[in-house]
Amino acid sequence: MTTWTEHMTAEQIPLTAASGIDRATHHRLDEAYLAAAWSHPTTRVFVVSGGQALVDDTPDGRTELVMTPAFEAPITETHRYFLGVDEDGVRYFALQKDALPGRLDQSARPAGLREAGALLSDRDAGLLAHAVALENWQRLHRFCSRCGERTVIAAAGHIRRCPACGAEHYPRTDPAVIMLVTDAEDRALLGRQVHWPEGRFSTLAGFVEPGESIEQAVVREVFEEAGVRIGDVDYVASQPWPFPSSLMLGFMARATSSHIEVDGEEIHEARWFSRRELRTAIESGEMLPPSGISIAARLIERWYGESLPTGPR
Repeated sequence: MTTWTEHMTAEQIPLTAASGIDRATHHRLDEAYLAAAWSHPTTRVFVVSGGQALVDDTPDGRTELVMTPAFEAPITETHRYFLGVDEDGVRYFALQKDALPGRLDQSARPAGLREAGALLSDRDAGLLAHAVALENWQRLHRFCSRCGERTVIAAAGHIRRCPACGAEHYPRTDPAVIMLVTDAEDRALLGRQVHWPEGRFSTLAGFVEPGESIEQAVVREVFEEAGVRIGDVDYVASQPWPFPSSLMLGFMARATSSHIEVDGEEIHEARWFSRRELRTAIESGEMLPPSGISIAARLIERWYGESLPTGPR
């Protein structure tokens, strides 16, 4: 029998399931392979711009990335990123453009991972997460951090090289911890960031600092944000979060104190919720739970024991 925990970690967290795409990293420097892959009739291409791509809703209720053969794709000289190969040998590329192309049939719509990540198939969600992460990095890291010279794209979008000093720069991933904290009464600690709308609560989170383990980051962040001391820390699962470049590392943590003292800078309000209090707050509309695509919702559900209730209708 599959437990709720196994179900949550194996199936329920968007962007973490196996996409079926082999990233084929050994081909990124093979220009002959990339040229042949680009010209192959089965190759599929989609455009990414500002963290969005075109998606389409099919008659049978699915949501898909809008992809075209390479010969129908917009022209770009350098911002062409090789994403990998599926088990049928189909190659996938993303093109970074300043704007998404128009669609003659007007049926497609622009969407990012927040809107469509939980609706897309594992393959499409994985491709979009990869492309958005590369696009974010490419837009923000155009100059060499060693000498200041403008860098050039290499390795099918996965390296930027400096022609002046020879430095190679790789896509950045920032590790961040996100944790559902429970106390001796098995209540869950949820907080509201200062810039969130009234009623929006979620798990606490923060970035891992240099020279710090991820477990140490959990303890530090919870105390800094809410003044709560932490004892046991258990890793649950991770989730790529390219907004713009994070990897969310999910934990369950046990508090050794229950007094809350928010920092007032990141967290405006924090509260302990029993399961009954959480259900009542969500169903009444007093509380807005975290987005369904976020690992935060799955961590809360792991403690809650089932899918979170919906709000008022």
